[in-house]
Amino acid sequence: MTQSRYFTIGEHPEGLPERSLFQLETCELPELKEGEVRIRNQWLSVDPYMRGRMSGVKTYVEPFELNKPMEGGALGEIIESRHQKLQKGYRVVHMGGWRDVAQVNGDQVQPLPDIDVPPQAFLGVLGMPGMTAWTGLTLVAELESSDTVLISAASGAVGSLAAQLARQKGCTVIGSAGSQEKREWLEARGVKTIDHHQSADEIKQALKEAAPQGVDVYYENVGGPMLEAAFDSMNDFGRIAVCGMISRYNETSPSAGPANIAAVLTKRLRMQGFIVHEWVKGHEQTFYQQVGPLVADGSIEYRETVEEGLERTPDAFLALFEGSNDGKMLVKLD
Repeated sequence: MTQSRYFTIGEHPEGLPERSLFQLETCELPELKEGEVRIRNQWLSVDPYMRGRMSGVKTYVEPFELNKPMEGGALGEIIESRHQKLQKGYRVVHMGGWRDVAQVNGDQVQPLPDIDVPPQAFLGVLGMPGMTAWTGLTLVAELESSDTVLISAASGAVGSLAAQLARQKGCTVIGSAGSQEKREWLEARGVKTIDHHQSADEIKQALKEAAPQGVDVYYENVGGPMLEAAFDSMNDFGRIAVCGMISRYNETSPSAGPANIAAVLTKRLRMQGFIVHEWVKGHEQTFYQQVGPLVADGSIEYRETVEEGLERTPDAFLALFEGSNDGKMLVKLD
């Protein structure tokens, strides 16, 4: 029999989760059923949206079940298969993360596309974060080359690709980031930068200086003072693609909304929240065709922060809320 080690949570956390919330368990996997595959994971993805799944409340995705294996993006090699189209040795991406060996229905896995990049890129710049960046700009905000674009958390896994895609299109791009080193990385790629750890008034002033002509598209990852400042900077008929609001994920009580929310009316803004899998379906090949070659030839650059070993998965996840990661946060398994 094959064993699987996996993480569980035994309660719903309030505020920022403690490391002790995560428990590493072991089980014997059952025999494969028809249509199933067994995958030895090589890379795991941790992402901010997972915090919402720990709260016990259904949003756009089911919450994690208490004392059951957690889930998340993962990449690995099929070590056993009873699926007609998936053979032993195939490398695939799937949602059986937070564990070392996954057993899932083969219809829920995707073989890696034929693009000459390191495999873990399919969990980041060419995976869900990359598709999220491309979808928010291309499908939701309907980006034009004449746009001035503001991107919050622009050095993260999603924001860094969004910033570079907008630059590739010829847009003026302003990106927020929380450290000098991250801002310098963005500036080296033609992105004007601001510090999103400032107050709303300070961010508003910084935006006036960075985008005196105003902002046409805002790609929202942060919320809080950053969103309030963005409202002031938006031009009439601007578009706001709301990907996430990480500043709110660990709040224990509701926070006040932006004081200038009336700008949505007075400036006739279009503000659209989106969940990537609801938008990108049917567009995946277009995404790979447009973005894949840019990543493969180095026109699009990306960064990764890697933790080593399954045991470090919770630590990698919690580091997302400290802002200590550069680009995509990954866990590399032995």
